Amino acid sequence: MKILIIGGKGTIGKKVSDHFSKKHEIMIGGRNSGDIAVDIANSKSIEAMFESSGNVDAVVCIAGEAKWEAFDSMTEEDFYIGLKSKLMGQVNLVRIGQNYLNAGGSFTLTTGILADHPVVLTTSAAMVNGGIHSFVKAVSLELRNGIRINVVSSGLVEDAVEKYEAYFPGHNPIPMHKVINGYVKSVEGKGTGEIIRMYDNC
Repeated sequence: MKILIIGGKGTIGKKVSDHFSKKHEIMIGGRNSGDIAVDIANSKSIEAMFESSGNVDAVVCIAGEAKWEAFDSMTEEDFYIGLKSKLMGQVNLVRIGQNYLNAGGSFTLTTGILADHPVVLTTSAAMVNGGIHSFVKAVSLELRNGIRINVVSSGLVEDAVEKYEAYFPGHNPIPMHKVINGYVKSVEGKGTGEIIRMYDNC
């Protein structure tokens, strides 16, 4: 397969990219690194990326921002960071990318545990993740040409414990091989409209 991975140089993305590169042709999109430049908060940048990549068999997005801040300190503009980047960025990848995906191809989006088990400072991130889950379930009913879509939702991953452990007291870090398997299930499996949760119930 020819797989386009957006965010393929990040903490999770580099491990996922390394795994898929053993069996498939990989292209990496990113704002500051990779094979193709893309800013998912900008739909014209997404269009340019797909024009450059050409048709692909799978699109995997492991990118997107949302502001972590106390709710009382959040402005409307702060919420728009997550809405424009992580939510609409991934929606637009599907909206635009469906025209560049080969028949029977797949989209794999990324969220996280905050949709089900939020922690303090995450009103924006939790809201965005939940919205993506609903989007995936709904749009899977309308995609044509056998195109599938799923979302991988992970807990605190092992490789990010040092940075985020303080925000997730009592959470069990998720082994990277388990996280990778979530993306493998989505890309190489046959399911669609699934929220692939890679974490323990907290």
